[in-house]
Amino acid sequence: MSQTVDRALSILPLLAEGPADLGQVADRLGVHKSTALRLLRTLHEHGMVYRQSDQRYRLGARLIALAQEAMENLDIREIAHPHLVRLNELCGHTVHLAVYEEAEVLYIDKVESRYPVRMYSRIGKPVAITVAAVAKLLLADLPEAELRALVDKFDYPLYTARSTPNAPAFLKELERVREQGWATDLGGHEESINCVAAPIRGADGKVVAAMSVSAPNVVVTAEELLTLLPQVRRTADAISGEYSGRTTAKEPV
Repeated sequence: MSQTVDRALSILPLLAEGPADLGQVADRLGVHKSTALRLLRTLHEHGMVYRQSDQRYRLGARLIALAQEAMENLDIREIAHPHLVRLNELCGHTVHLAVYEEAEVLYIDKVESRYPVRMYSRIGKPVAITVAAVAKLLLADLPEAELRALVDKFDYPLYTARSTPNAPAFLKELERVREQGWATDLGGHEESINCVAAPIRGADGKVVAAMSVSAPNVVVTAEELLTLLPQVRRTADAISGEYSGRTTAKEPV
């Protein structure tokens, strides 16, 4: 029975590459055509594959619908939280998780620093969108037309001398973030707070969330915080792998 299930499941990645006929399926599985046909018929009955008019098979609408439903029901916070906790235990600094919703970037999870100096960020609170590292990652992944329409509507408050001053400067910063694959806020919102962030991606490669490590200058310098970038990126990659189904839960660093 397990061999039959294994063979049936092996058909799905083949058809994900494009339609295939009975002979191609049998060859890929290393079985007789009659065996491949039985497997295909069973998958067809459950809507997992569809036989076209040219007698080739492709993935069925039911499978695609199930995948979409599963993605919609995934809770990125639930998946990410153990990883955020482990990173916090390793570095001791505040760790955030943020998402983009309706032209705002919101914190949806936070693991507090072990140090006495705490940040005032709160779960559910919008971030300073023109300076926050997580916001830069989330906005940099938006379609160009949507992004340009947004940045023209933003105010650009000068929280500090390092704040983003205007839309052209912000677009230039987002281009840099897009190219390097990570982002920072080095005193852009608060002079004494630095932050480094990495993106979390779904199965399609799109950025679905962003995570960051933040710390005040009295605990670590900006240069010292930047040395944590490899750990931050590995943690984000681990969350991405679990969220997209490429990997199972494991230690991120």
